[in-house]
Amino acid sequence: MHLNVRLPAVQPETLQPPRSCPYPDRRHRNQRCRGTRFMLHQVNCHKPLRDTRHTQVRAQRYLCLSCRRTFRVYPSGVSSAQQSATLKALSVLLYILGLSYQGVSDLLEALNQPVCKSTVYNNVQAAGAQAIQLRTTWRKQPSMKVAVLGIDFTHVKRLGQDTIVAVASSILSGAALDFEIIDDESAPTITRWIRELADSVGAEVLVTDDADALKTVANDLGLDQQICRAHVNRNVHDLIASLGTKALEQPDRVPRGLRVRVEQFLADLQSLEAIITGLPHDGQQQLDTLAERYQPAPPPQPAHKASMWYRMRLLALDWSEHWSRLVRFQAWRGTHGETLDGTNNVTEQIIGQRVKERYRTMRGYKRDASILNVSSLLGWVGMQPAGYNLGELV
Repeated sequence: MHLNVRLPAVQPETLQPPRSCPYPDRRHRNQRCRGTRFMLHQVNCHKPLRDTRHTQVRAQRYLCLSCRRTFRVYPSGVSSAQQSATLKALSVLLYILGLSYQGVSDLLEALNQPVCKSTVYNNVQAAGAQAIQLRTTWRKQPSMKVAVLGIDFTHVKRLGQDTIVAVASSILSGAALDFEIIDDESAPTITRWIRELADSVGAEVLVTDDADALKTVANDLGLDQQICRAHVNRNVHDLIASLGTKALEQPDRVPRGLRVRVEQFLADLQSLEAIITGLPHDGQQQLDTLAERYQPAPPPQPAHKASMWYRMRLLALDWSEHWSRLVRFQAWRGTHGETLDGTNNVTEQIIGQRVKERYRTMRGYKRDASILNVSSLLGWVGMQPAGYNLGELV
């Protein structure tokens, strides 16, 4: 993964006076103290620190004049934790770059900055949770607009069980919009997830693979759909190869009323593949012609397989009905003249780089939260501009 980020620095002499009291209200525990006036109570409070440069910094203690409790104010890059923001961010960065939790611990120990494996794990998980909050806030900005929403799914193991991770992206900007764990890939489950997401970003077009459930989702949500050409081309190529092999090696008997020979069937297979991959302007009419030609092919009897003739009929009819979902990209234009390439490559790249690349070096996850935290962390950092300060995450 190529990254250009900055680590937060500890600035021992930079102490900002407090603006709010960190304590809860004495009478309302679910609310913070409303105190805004503070008095310097103690100037020099020595704070031991685990950092790449400093072993100790100076903190100050203030008295809240409202609730009469005292609290510490730390220099920039320091908190009540033993580690500095620099050390936390460094451990997170090393994990992002591919080291295991134990590997990060070993490297930091070699640099005379011993951090145990569980602490590295906690740092990464906390950074991932913060990345989720930052992404949610960013996505809810009034100016946030994602006209074209990409959706895809991948699978990882959690405690040995298959887990489905749903991924959403902005096709035009390449940003990762959401990572979610879902129970299944049925239309009702997907609809519940996509509805809120699409409404919040003002999506107009849904880019997906050719699963029937996703077509139902697009219809239910009133969204235009672009089916990924790469998925379709692969699936159609495999199906046509299967039908061609069947026709050459063991063709089914020609049904009554169907006046098509095997030679014509093979030629029609080539024509069908050319239509789907080439997307000519009269492609739907050509598919209608093919579907009409194989209309006499009967459906299979119960407990019997469909004949190659009937499968050809269904294939031509199916893509004729969904032709607009294949060619949506040809006419679509964004408000600033943006165009689409008809694929869902953006979402697939996010899955490969933000989910699978890290997952390949692991034996699996133990918690759903870990799946989301790690994927969200990689997704958030990966979409930031050069010079991004990791201090925002720690």
